[in-house]
Amino acid sequence: MSLLHSTSSDDSKAKARAGKVPKRYFLFLLLTLFIVSSLAAGNHYNIFSPGKTVLMLSRWAAIAVIVGYALYKRSLTTWILISMILGAEFGYDLPQVAVKMQVVSMIFLRLIKTIIAPLLFATLVVGIAGHSNLKQVGRMGWKSLLYFEIVSTIALFIGLLAINISKAGVGVNVPDIVSQTNIPSVPETTGTDLILHIFPENIAKAVYEGQVLQIVVFSIIFGIAVALIRDKYKSPMLRFTEALAETMFKFTQLIMYFAPFAVFAAIAYSIGHMGIDILFNLFKLLATLYVSLIIFLLAVLLPVALLFKIPVRKFIKAVSEPVVLAFATTSSESALPIAMERMEEFGVPRKIVAFVMPTGYSFNLDGTTLYLSLATIFVAQIAGIHLPLEKQLLIVFTLMLTSKGVAGVPRASLVILLGTAASFGLPAWPIYIILGIDELMDMARTSVNVLGNCLATAVIARWEGEFNPAPEIGRQ
Repeated sequence: MSLLHSTSSDDSKAKARAGKVPKRYFLFLLLTLFIVSSLAAGNHYNIFSPGKTVLMLSRWAAIAVIVGYALYKRSLTTWILISMILGAEFGYDLPQVAVKMQVVSMIFLRLIKTIIAPLLFATLVVGIAGHSNLKQVGRMGWKSLLYFEIVSTIALFIGLLAINISKAGVGVNVPDIVSQTNIPSVPETTGTDLILHIFPENIAKAVYEGQVLQIVVFSIIFGIAVALIRDKYKSPMLRFTEALAETMFKFTQLIMYFAPFAVFAAIAYSIGHMGIDILFNLFKLLATLYVSLIIFLLAVLLPVALLFKIPVRKFIKAVSEPVVLAFATTSSESALPIAMERMEEFGVPRKIVAFVMPTGYSFNLDGTTLYLSLATIFVAQIAGIHLPLEKQLLIVFTLMLTSKGVAGVPRASLVILLGTAASFGLPAWPIYIILGIDELMDMARTSVNVLGNCLATAVIARWEGEFNPAPEIGRQ
């Protein structure tokens, strides 16, 4: 027993050492960044002129030191962020080569697209049919879905309003060769066509064409059918869909190892083709997302907590650990076990936590839904496509459905964004640009996803009259 304990302890220490950066190296990194920043500032303000060659060499020296930092950290998140810096510098210094690197990011996006149909199908069917007694959870179910729909719809409209105010995608000087590459010609459609487009006539055709909304409708009806059949037939179908969902989670994880290369290529291509000014719009988009998420927390979730008499300070203390974990890993799924445990300690009965939390992971991704409405309009803005109000509202209505069913998979929102763009005839190339800062945006929206679902469990428990907040939140 002691040998096992010692081995486990040694493994924990080894993992801790693997991600630890020596203090001396960290100080060396800060010193390098200070020197490079000083050279750039001095050149910009004409204090002294080190020359373009010296400036370029100093930047690459700083990047080499940053890469060394990533080697110490051994973190995919760190590598993705550093790939963004590498791509920006490469695109700036070698634009002729960078413009030919789009194929790398296209490979990544093609792999991501393959996840759309099986992931949506599996998560929706499991979410709907995974309960043994629909009558028993019926009341809790309609309350949860009503709450999810109201809150997530508000999030969609906040995202829509924010991007229309900030206009983060307006004003980008896109060369004709880029802007005309992937914009499809979209025929005029009537209201009848739009309604019929929601419902699939052939599920294989819907999967082939990437019609996300049709896949969602099929999956919902299929899930209801599975829930209504006898256990003899329901059990193998649930086992299959659960296995399919887990397989797609792992599939996504494997693809994400390719993400640093895709991010490098996407940023290098963007800057090589469009210049360094594109970063202003990217960070303007990032700021728009963070500000709108903060507004959502303060103007929506906080009033909801006060309305249902949820003790806010204790709630923040309870959710701080899972929210920080979600922020660091950019995965809602990684925070699910600890979030459920903390909400039980907070005073929410296990039966409510066990139903509301997993259901919320499919139907209540507040941060993701806000981001999707914001990012979809950004794609149109940067492509120079004017979307009238009625078209934007239709996009919001579509996202109300297509944003459901995607559980806590890192960067799964990219899947929905691609599907939404394709459904409304928007080009795909602006999404390659967004990919450059998707990691930074994913941290924020994933944290809000976890926070929103934790609050949902407390709200439903209070609504059911079964919320018993503990005086102090302890740990077992």
